[in-house]
Amino acid sequence: MMDSLVSAAVGLQQAKVTSQVQFAVARKLLDNQQQQGASVIKLIEAAAAGPARAGDALVAAATGLGGSIDTYA
Repeated sequence: MMDSLVSAAVGLQQAKVTSQVQFAVARKLLDNQQQQGASVIKLIEAAAAGPARAGDALVAAATGLGGSIDTYA
């Protein structure tokens, strides 16, 4: 009788530890996915901003406007 109680307690503790490890691994995976998602959003935003900046540079090169600042008054 005592052996079965000890065995049950040990089994319960092992299940608890296994559950905690699985939860920690799942949390790490979720954190990693969130970081990757944030990185993808930054890449998309940078890609969208790139053509606008490139267009500004082309306009400045073609017209000479906006390429420099006149600091003489």
